[in-house]
Amino acid sequence: MADLTTDVRYIKGIGEKKAQALNKLGVFTLYDLVSYFPRKYEDRSQYKPIALAADGETVCIQAMVADTPRLTRIRRGLDLVKLRIVDDSGVADVTYFNQPYTKDNLHRGETYVFFGKIEVKGTRRSMTNPVYEKEGTENGVTGRIVPIYRLSAGLNQRLLLQAVRQGLNTCGDQLPELLPETVRERCHLVQARYAYENIHFPVDFGALELARRRLIFEELFVLACALGKMRGTRVRENGIPLRDTDLNDFWRSLPFAPTGAQQRAVEQALADMSSGAVMNRLVQGDVGSGKTLVAAALIWAAWKNGLSSAFMAPTEILAEQHYTTLREMLSPFGLRVGKLTGSMTAKEKREAKAALREGAIDLVIGTHALFSDDVEYASLGLVVTDEQHRFGVEQRSALIGKGGKPHVLVMSATPIPRTLALIIYGDLDVSIIDELPPGRQKVDTFTVDESYRDRLNGFIRKLCAEGRQVFVVCPMVDENEDLPMPLRSAEEHARDLASTFPELRIACVHGKMKARDKDAVMAAFLAGETDVLVSTTVIEVGVDVPNAALMIVENAERFGLSQLHQLRGRVGRGAHKSYCILVSDADNEDVRARLRIMCQTNDGFKISEEDLRLRGPGDFFGSRQHGLPETHIADLGADTEILQRAQQEANALLASDPDLASPENTQLRDRVEQLFRRRTDSFN
Repeated sequence: MADLTTDVRYIKGIGEKKAQALNKLGVFTLYDLVSYFPRKYEDRSQYKPIALAADGETVCIQAMVADTPRLTRIRRGLDLVKLRIVDDSGVADVTYFNQPYTKDNLHRGETYVFFGKIEVKGTRRSMTNPVYEKEGTENGVTGRIVPIYRLSAGLNQRLLLQAVRQGLNTCGDQLPELLPETVRERCHLVQARYAYENIHFPVDFGALELARRRLIFEELFVLACALGKMRGTRVRENGIPLRDTDLNDFWRSLPFAPTGAQQRAVEQALADMSSGAVMNRLVQGDVGSGKTLVAAALIWAAWKNGLSSAFMAPTEILAEQHYTTLREMLSPFGLRVGKLTGSMTAKEKREAKAALREGAIDLVIGTHALFSDDVEYASLGLVVTDEQHRFGVEQRSALIGKGGKPHVLVMSATPIPRTLALIIYGDLDVSIIDELPPGRQKVDTFTVDESYRDRLNGFIRKLCAEGRQVFVVCPMVDENEDLPMPLRSAEEHARDLASTFPELRIACVHGKMKARDKDAVMAAFLAGETDVLVSTTVIEVGVDVPNAALMIVENAERFGLSQLHQLRGRVGRGAHKSYCILVSDADNEDVRARLRIMCQTNDGFKISEEDLRLRGPGDFFGSRQHGLPETHIADLGADTEILQRAQQEANALLASDPDLASPENTQLRDRVEQLFRRRTDSFN
């Protein structure tokens, strides 16, 4: 007797070869098969008489074959089968290309259902390669809503449909009911059996929507339970509690008032740090929203409580900038600030490590050097990491492991919708800084094509003559002839600009350069020794150049909106009016619409919502390697309302049953544990 764990190769009509094709789709068991959801649906439920079908309309037509199908070989590799079909309203000609078997499958005088697009020319109607089946075929592919699946070589839609039908017939009643009955009733969700039946074989679009909503909710609910359990486990870990959390002296020392959002983020973090449990918090804010001030306040609070802090930046030049900023802000209090980076001399590194070991440094700022094996901390109470997704999980864990169980603050300048943040940073609580400090400039953004090149060059010349500096970003380093449209590589474009502007100082930086060479080029630009810096996206995160007033992005269609927003954030950081020019010759209307969003708003959260909706979570950081879990049916961009409700219900359930130990949660606990086993690395 088959059950949900039965290998798909034992299903009638599958066998070894087709099982291998299914395995490529991630389908190994009967449960995988019935959980392999359609990617779209075709409405084949509506029948139309031949005479009423409009030109270009895709319809089902029930008609009789009026003559014997004729096979004609036009040339080698091109066979045509032609026939005429009739119903009470009219006549249509049907042609099949390279399907010679249809000659013997379709018989004169018999009635079939044909599904396809109607073409009308004058009084003649025709169909090309329509799907067909005998009138009244059981479990057929016409006369209803038909699921369409993603396929791999060796599979076709009909075979997959029949296999799923067999699977549901055999094991439909064994499908686990993962949702507690109270949750299902409160959220008005259908039962699992109904959902699986109607996601594959919907009786109508209403049933399909009920099935889809239930299965999306279930998937996100299981994920939220897994993340909630993980967060609960970590929150229960004892941390070093802060006793003195009065920040009045720190706030009074600032030459400006913090924003309400900054104060709120600090208060949330201090509540964590004084609770006796380890803080794991993400502070997420737009470019220029003042996340560093939040970190400084918490570093000051840790110092007041006799604890040291470590601040990890993704690059040396960023570490240097944070060192300068934080030292100016904190050293007047007597807080001792040090640094530890790879470019320091051996003697400097030895001295810094000794000072850390002896407790002579209250705040150390650095790069990956902070988690070297020979670095020891005397009383590490707080770890701050800037741009979390630039560090591997192991690196963050290595630093955290240096000092027992320090509190952890992660800062990200990539605004992402809160719901998605809870998925990506599953083990972290989230604070959002959603207002900019007073005086932060709006960067005017424009989209242009190659016909504006001369005017753009004139603008570069004008701004540089006024003493400003310019960023130019290209999507790649080397020329690549295989791509569909010519892309400007950073090195090639730098040479073009040097030729166009012999009077200007042009430099180039890209990811293939050695770190030391990159830092030298960036440092020269920061010091004002370069007028135009041509680069790849290595400048996306980080360098603060107040004098840079123009950002030009070549082949802007190659970037996601969130990435473009990050790039734009490199300018407008000083007193000068700043601009961002997106250059693209793409004639795709979707691309143009995407770029127009950049011209309409400077709000990173609005942009991130659009980016998520348009590109999906897989591309959110330009890669799938950032811990985003793959989902079978849920769309993390579009299904945010269901995600929020699923998270609320998961949190409520875990509050009453943290270990999912009650009998009614047994199947849910098994699935959560299965998710942990499969995706342990995805949850960081």
